[in-house]
Amino acid sequence: MEIKRSGSQPSGKGPADWFTGTVRIDPLFQAIVPARAVGASVTFEPGARTAWHTHPLGQTLIVTAGGGLVQREGGPIEPIRPGDVIQFAPGEKHWHGASPTTAMTHIAIQEQLDGKLVDWMEKVSDEQYTLR
Repeated sequence: MEIKRSGSQPSGKGPADWFTGTVRIDPLFQAIVPARAVGASVTFEPGARTAWHTHPLGQTLIVTAGGGLVQREGGPIEPIRPGDVIQFAPGEKHWHGASPTTAMTHIAIQEQLDGKLVDWMEKVSDEQYTLR
């Protein structure tokens, strides 16, 4: 058994190559081999969002605070709020982030495939983000 105490792991800034705006990543857990699941709490300031990306084994988001937006390639932008659970299929291209006026926090859980969690792609433009 391992207990990770709240505040015992340093927060990190979301890298500018992968995010637009101010994003804080708080690690929650790493996989203990042979498990593959990794989890983090991610907070997006208003207007902040991920770049387009995929996960080799999919991703689950659990919204814990605020209000946000999510979109899969070819689909509409969808609002998300606390308590919502969003699941992306393996390889499904998508992005997620805060609404233009409200911060949003979610727990992100994904599994590693051969050590890989995510494939980052192009950034979501301001036009794409505000197109609703």
